Amino acid sequence: MRVEVWSDVVCPWCYIGKRRLETALAQFEHADEVEVVWRSFQLDPTYPKGDPQPVHEQLQKKFGGSLGQVRAMTDHVTALAAEEGLTYDLGRSIMVNTVDAHRVTHLAKAHGLGGEMHERLLRAQLVEGETLDDAETLVRLGAEVGVPADEARRVLAGDEYAGEFAEDVREARALGVTGVPFFVLDRKYGISGAQPAEAFLSALRTAHGEARTPAG
Repeated sequence: MRVEVWSDVVCPWCYIGKRRLETALAQFEHADEVEVVWRSFQLDPTYPKGDPQPVHEQLQKKFGGSLGQVRAMTDHVTALAAEEGLTYDLGRSIMVNTVDAHRVTHLAKAHGLGGEMHERLLRAQLVEGETLDDAETLVRLGAEVGVPADEARRVLAGDEYAGEFAEDVREARALGVTGVPFFVLDRKYGISGAQPAEAFLSALRTAHGEARTPAG
């Protein structure tokens, strides 16, 4: 069974959804038959490259309201993340254009490290306050999970894996994905958002049962 997950590294709900999926997989009787594939998506494709800004300030500009209201909103997400064992520090988070982070993730996938890279970038963004459009930061984080630093620098200096990134986004649009996280099981079942682990477990069991049932 293949579970494809469209996700963005600046998305706090994506990390929560990842943990809830992992909780479900830990309870799923056939988890050893599941391949999880991480796909690229941009929450804000219009966000300019090379313009890192504090997340709270960007959210205030986007949604309006006071900085206190923005903090209340992110505090709520932080509390939900804590229930999944994640220690968000969104007050330190930096909004960036994520194309380069996704391209490095595709390089990591070529080395069999896509899941590890996505996890590392989510933690760097949402917990550690790293700036994920900085080339040397991405090289360092990639090296931590086993991505050769010289390859990451080469990729970031050019446009390698831009096509793979664009294809993920195109597929998301074809599937009707408008927000992330979005989970697709065997290209038959879609789950939108960071649903409870129980919902993922039920979907996994349904998809597995259908896959084992002969057609006709």
